[in-house]
Amino acid sequence: MELNAASEMTPVTWAAFGELHPFAPKEQTQRYARIFAELEKWLASISGLAATSRQAAAGSQGEYAGLLVIRRYHESRGQAHRNVCLIPQSAHGTNPASAVMAGMQVVVTKTDELGNIDLGDLEAKAEAHKDNLAAVMVTYPSTHGVFEEGIQKLCEIVHARGGQVYMDGANMNAQVGLTSPGACGADVCHLNLHKTFCIPHGGGGPGMGPICVAKHLAPFLPGHPLAPPGSTGVPAHPGEAIGPVSAAPWGSASILLISWVYIALMGEPGLTSATKLAILNANYLAEKLGAHYPVLYRGSRGRVAHECILDPRKLKVTAGVEVEDIAKRLMDYGFHAPTISFPVSGTMMVEPTESESLAELDRFVDALVGIREEIREIEDGKQPREANLLKQAPHTAEAVLADSWDRPYSREKAAFPAAWVRAHKFWPSVGRVNAALGDRKLICSCPPTSDYA
Repeated sequence: MELNAASEMTPVTWAAFGELHPFAPKEQTQRYARIFAELEKWLASISGLAATSRQAAAGSQGEYAGLLVIRRYHESRGQAHRNVCLIPQSAHGTNPASAVMAGMQVVVTKTDELGNIDLGDLEAKAEAHKDNLAAVMVTYPSTHGVFEEGIQKLCEIVHARGGQVYMDGANMNAQVGLTSPGACGADVCHLNLHKTFCIPHGGGGPGMGPICVAKHLAPFLPGHPLAPPGSTGVPAHPGEAIGPVSAAPWGSASILLISWVYIALMGEPGLTSATKLAILNANYLAEKLGAHYPVLYRGSRGRVAHECILDPRKLKVTAGVEVEDIAKRLMDYGFHAPTISFPVSGTMMVEPTESESLAELDRFVDALVGIREEIREIEDGKQPREANLLKQAPHTAEAVLADSWDRPYSREKAAFPAAWVRAHKFWPSVGRVNAALGDRKLICSCPPTSDYA
């Protein structure tokens, strides 16, 4: 994920912002409203769209809000029957769930062998459902890690049949400063502030998924009973707006300062540079690792976007090794594994972003190349297909320092697979757990009932 700099995070700790109640009267929040308005303006400009609502508190909630806006738009034109949502196989994973929650019928469209949306199939399905077509949900660049070269054609196909284009902004860090959803032809997009714009991601912390919309959809942005019509991020005519999608009128407002500071410090040149570096870093890894693990999808010019999918599935045949084994072994090298088995089962999706240094990227490459060499030992019969380095990873300090050691490889190879691991060793605290079964099958460790007699 993107770097969460101290200068961005510090203002969140200030009482003037952190202790401000979400329902505080408007006259007590005028200066903060100025920050809101400026951030909204910046986000709209970055997205190439006309208006912003910050109410959604997560990317998934932004998807839901954006689809509700599209539904309200169709209703305002006497076309409430439009309820079909086209979703390509390469779309972000939450898209189908959001569409169903918004009351839409999902129709999945195909992708081709290069990972791009099959425009022929999409056009055929758009034509078949043209009387009821509400929207298409497209991720750009796609979750397959490629820029959809036919993105503008896709928008034309859907618009010609009365639908709206929802662009999932999960991969916006490959667009900022180079292109935009508006330039592609999208009508709505959500922006993950807890990713592209540096709010910390995950760990149970608050997220932000504001939506940006084209001018014709602005009147339908989320309203709120405590937000006066026409105030920042709220439509001027409440009768047209959809209802609130968040309990607070401006979502998780206190953390917006992080994105405000990030954008203010970076400026347009800095934001564009960050996007270029994110794409460069992903292509660097794809080139370095492609000889060891095939890259599943590439664009027509042989490049990837901001992420790449490594495909180790053939190793299951040659060595009995699966992507989960590689992920576990990476822990011994000091890495938390990238996403595995999404969007393609059995693969690893690597997204370095612009935040990693060249030294860190090279260390990650060395780790995966080292693991490939360990797999080659299994293929050559030097290590067994079971009970090998990968199948028994990760290795805890307790296991390595135990009096007994009955594994067909040395303790040193288990704990220190690379020279640089000695200088900065991360010790996993838990060894191999039985995958999905391990955290679903409860084992009672309580004393038997007879002990309480």
